[in-house]
Amino acid sequence: MTADPVAEKSGFLCMYMSNHPDTLVSYVRYWGKVTEHVVSAKMTAIDTKGMNLTYQTKGGATKEVRVAFDPPLSGYEEVKPRLMSMKADAEEELGMVPAPQITSFRFNPRMLHTAVLLAALIYTTYAPSPDSPYYSPFYAPANTLRTIIPSWMLTFSWSLVVVLHGLESFYTLYLCKKHRTGFIVGAQYWLATLALGFPVFTDMRRQVQDARIESIMKGK
Repeated sequence: MTADPVAEKSGFLCMYMSNHPDTLVSYVRYWGKVTEHVVSAKMTAIDTKGMNLTYQTKGGATKEVRVAFDPPLSGYEEVKPRLMSMKADAEEELGMVPAPQITSFRFNPRMLHTAVLLAALIYTTYAPSPDSPYYSPFYAPANTLRTIIPSWMLTFSWSLVVVLHGLESFYTLYLCKKHRTGFIVGAQYWLATLALGFPVFTDMRRQVQDARIESIMKGK
């Protein structure tokens, strides 16, 4: 059986994290979902699947909670970035630090993938038929495709785009408000999500996470 690379370094990691008591308390409260008044916490073990934490309540009771990693760590090199990411999420959600502000729209090449698929859908749907005065050989592939696919497929595809992108745009608005983008940047993210969907807000979340990590590193 293959040894757990993180569990092998558990003693060292627990000793290192003992220098960050506030972070351990935030893990217990947020990731451990402990609602009691936690006054102190200690990491007692860690492996690729999660970490064990003991904590003391205001009443003096000592308890233990297991925090699972989702997804599990693939190796020891993932420990630091994962713990830092979890620290940022926990402290922000608990109100210990303000949410990072996003002040610019960031284009990600992955948005082009969705743009190409959307352009193909528009081309196939609206290409003039051979009996149209606007027809040209350029539209022949679209007309051929329309004769091959079921008649309901284009309608279903457009319905899926409208519903999913619409719902995703509401989530983007929530992120824009939370991270104080301002009207112009917020409008850019919202309109981009309406058109291109999840690649936009997933990259925005990645930008937020980068800002969180940068803030933590500056505070070291």
